[in-house]
Amino acid sequence: MIAAISPPPPTATLGPGRIRIPNSNRHSIRFSNLGFLLWKPKLNWLSYERVQQMQMAWVRSMAGGCFKSKEPLPEHRIKVEEDSGGQDFFDSDAMASKVSPEHLVIMVNGLIGSAADWRFAAEKFVAKLPDKVIEHRSECNYSKLTFDGVDMMGERLAQEVLDVVKRRPEVRKISFVAHSLGGLVARYAIGRLYENSTKLGQSGPFVSTLTGEHTNSSMQDLEQHSEDRIAGLEPMNFITFATPHLGSRGHKQLPLLCGLPFLEKRASETAHFVVGRSGKHLFLTDNDEGKPPLLLRMVDDGDDLKFISALHAFKRRVAYANANYDHMVGWRTSSIRRQNELPKSNLLVLDEKYPHVVYIERETTSKIQNKASSIAGSQTSTSDVEEVMIQGLNQVSWERVDVSFQKSKQRYVAHNTIQVKSYWLNSDGTDVVYHMIDNFLL
Repeated sequence: MIAAISPPPPTATLGPGRIRIPNSNRHSIRFSNLGFLLWKPKLNWLSYERVQQMQMAWVRSMAGGCFKSKEPLPEHRIKVEEDSGGQDFFDSDAMASKVSPEHLVIMVNGLIGSAADWRFAAEKFVAKLPDKVIEHRSECNYSKLTFDGVDMMGERLAQEVLDVVKRRPEVRKISFVAHSLGGLVARYAIGRLYENSTKLGQSGPFVSTLTGEHTNSSMQDLEQHSEDRIAGLEPMNFITFATPHLGSRGHKQLPLLCGLPFLEKRASETAHFVVGRSGKHLFLTDNDEGKPPLLLRMVDDGDDLKFISALHAFKRRVAYANANYDHMVGWRTSSIRRQNELPKSNLLVLDEKYPHVVYIERETTSKIQNKASSIAGSQTSTSDVEEVMIQGLNQVSWERVDVSFQKSKQRYVAHNTIQVKSYWLNSDGTDVVYHMIDNFLL
């Protein structure tokens, strides 16, 4: 925003040197987002654009200890195709070859986000795996559209994915990478896109044919559907970053409220005034047509949406979670754990290659079954609804990757740093993005 102010003094100083500007034909402006004054001469040897460049260089140099000075340029072979449904990142040489990338990666933004949030990760993905992946940064749920609720956003995302698959018939595999609220939206979308392939003909289109309910003990039944598809493609990786899988209701699930009971209760009652239906879904206060809260329904299969079967169809499910300094999403809800299951501080380790990845937990089917059998009779500090969600989501195995920016100067923006939403502000999360890429299942 630019706003006129009173005439400037005869001399303005910027940076270490002084710039003298004649008194005649002079206009001053303020850049409210930076809080600095700049003097704009109409006709002068020192152009306004040059002064602006000098100002930005000075700001970056002053912030050098906290932020990196410059975002690395994308690889010259990376191309971007835009349409009304988002942006595709891919390697131009690979696409021009006879064998083009066949792995489609759908990247989903969080609350009040956009496709730009995943720009850094998309570029690094394509640069590292140029002949393997096509990155699609979703754009159907951006800005205030993220207030519409998880279900409406999930429906839009599902349709966007179908459009991308139709536009790129060469793809054979699909993965999802989502941040924050986008993880819940992606879980809803795959429930809509889930297709049982066991009853399909060789040439017929994919149609969802799974019928009947299964309970938390039906792991053997789930194992029988290893050939299931998402949008007609082979599901590979389902990865979330700082996603409130258990919602935001409960003690310290929204750390911004400091764990104060009266604030948490107040937030639960008023969240929908701020972020619309999405707030109701996050705090489990929705009651559409007398149904249970949506997040509670999303931990099992329903009549028309197969949420848990869709999750099980993926070869990997990974939950990256901030262990501290995430003021928007708590550690428990983002890592799908009970309080007593969180790693103790003496178990956290330092990895030289990935300095901010401090703990990795991998589950197997047998471990899940053993955990389920030990739940009966055990005492937990979670609410009944939260316990149902934990048990429901733990029907499938998860890789839990705990991240800590405790020693980083960017720790207070950990919620965005974990995905490197902006390289200038969140560059310390680079190693977390590389960890995801290096462990990505192709």
